[in-house]
Order: sequence, then structure tokens, then C-alpha cells
Amino acid sequence: MTLIRPRWSSHLFLTVFSLIMIYPVIWWVGASLKPLDEMRLPAIWPSAPMWSNYSEGWNFSAQYSFTHFFANTLLMEIGNVFGGVVTAALVAYGFARVNFKLRGMWFAILLLTMMLPTQVTIIPQYILYNSIGLVDSYVPLVLPHFFGGGAFFVFLIVQFIRGIPRDLDEAATIDGSSVYGIFLRIVFPLIKPALVTVAIFTFVWSWDDFFAQILYLSSVEKFTVALALRMFIDQFEIQWGQLLAMSLLSVLPSVVLFFLAQKHFVEGIATTGLKG
Repeated sequence: MTLIRPRWSSHLFLTVFSLIMIYPVIWWVGASLKPLDEMRLPAIWPSAPMWSNYSEGWNFSAQYSFTHFFANTLLMEIGNVFGGVVTAALVAYGFARVNFKLRGMWFAILLLTMMLPTQVTIIPQYILYNSIGLVDSYVPLVLPHFFGGGAFFVFLIVQFIRGIPRDLDEAATIDGSSVYGIFLRIVFPLIKPALVTVAIFTFVWSWDDFFAQILYLSSVEKFTVALALRMFIDQFEIQWGQLLAMSLLSVLPSVVLFFLAQKHFVEGIATTGLKG
């Protein structure tokens, strides 16, 4: 009995805590179905669910629907995830396995860039992209992911690679494999959990990066989902029901991706930093 009571109390606490954490999402779903005159009412669920908020919100513009904006965003995300995963893996492999001069110093400089605020670099970056005519395109949003993918991701994969025994590298070298062959045939398949973690973080962070998107994109035809949501807010009125409905749909890709890759994501976070 002494063992059962703490278990039940733990489950009860976690259940109550989970309901508290999920309450904003429940309110969000209910508010997305409310007519405009019920938005200020304390009731979570509307008296008569207004499902038309979703259809009207999806086709809120005569020229563009959210199908267009989702396609723009997913196209950008494909480039971001691919570039971030591949280049972060290559850079991390170089720091973890390849011996070159001043490797420790360069790795320390890489880690120091994690402490550099984004606000410090955003103006020089904008001036650079504007001078070469790349503003109002997806290049400023995608190109940085093809240069290492980010210091945090490189550090994460380096720690993961350090947990792989070097005996595998030595055995492959004896068999005549090159440095690139070892990376492609041995290291790359073994760091799959870390790569999935990088892919999820890259997808979610770039999907939600409203600041960079509004800075570099000005044409409506190139708008992402985040910028399209802003179009529901005008000078005189805000279509709250449609805005909440579309914002709810906008988070579904990230949620679906997380649940599809949850096993590898948890494994990548749990084993990163452990050495074999």
C-alpha cells in the first residue's frame, strides 16, 4: 500500500498539471469557433460553433488562399531542414573526428557565436542581402541554413558523434575507406536521432520566425503562413474567429512532425553528451 499511494498521488498531480497546461489550447479551439460577438464571453465553448470561421479564414482573400501560403512556407522549410541537417552534420563531423590545426580554437569561436544576440547581426545581414538584390526573396531565409545550420546544432551533433566508438572509424580505415566514406557509411547512419532533433528544431524555429520573414518578404505572393495571419488585422477590425482558426491550423505541421519523429527526438536529446 505504501508503494501504491505515492504512485496514485503522482498520477493525480500529473493529470491536474496536464489539464492546467492544456487549458489554453482548449480555449484556443473553442475561441476559433466563436462568432465575433461571443469573443468577450467567459464561456470556453461557443453556444453555436461557427465552423465557417475555418472555411472563410482559409479563403479570406479573393486572390490568395492559405493553400498558397502553406505551400510557400513548406517550400522554404524543405530548404531550411535539408541545408541545416546536412551542413550541421558535416561541420560537426569535422570538429569531432578530423584533426586539423587550431581545431579547439575554431570550435570555441563557434560556441561563442551562440552568445551573440540576433539583433547585433540582423542589420549587417540586411544591408548585405539588400546590396546584392536578394531582399523580397527566400534566399536570406534559407541560405544561412546551408552554412553549418547553426552553432547549437553543430555542438549537439558533435556531442553525439563523440559517443560513437572510434574503433569503427579505425576498422573502416583499415578496409580502405576515406574520411568521407567513414562519414557517409558509418557515422551518418548512427547519428540519425541527433539529425532528427536538428530537423525538428530547424523546422519549428524557422516556421515561427516571424521577425526575419517580415523583414525580408514584402510581396504578398511570397508571404508565409506567419505573415498571412497578420493580414487578418487591419486598421478598423480584427476577424478574431478566422484569425484564431488559421493560427490553430498553422501550428499543426509542427505538432504532426513532432509526434511522427517523437521516438528519435527523445532519443537524440537523451543520448546527446554521453560518451561511449
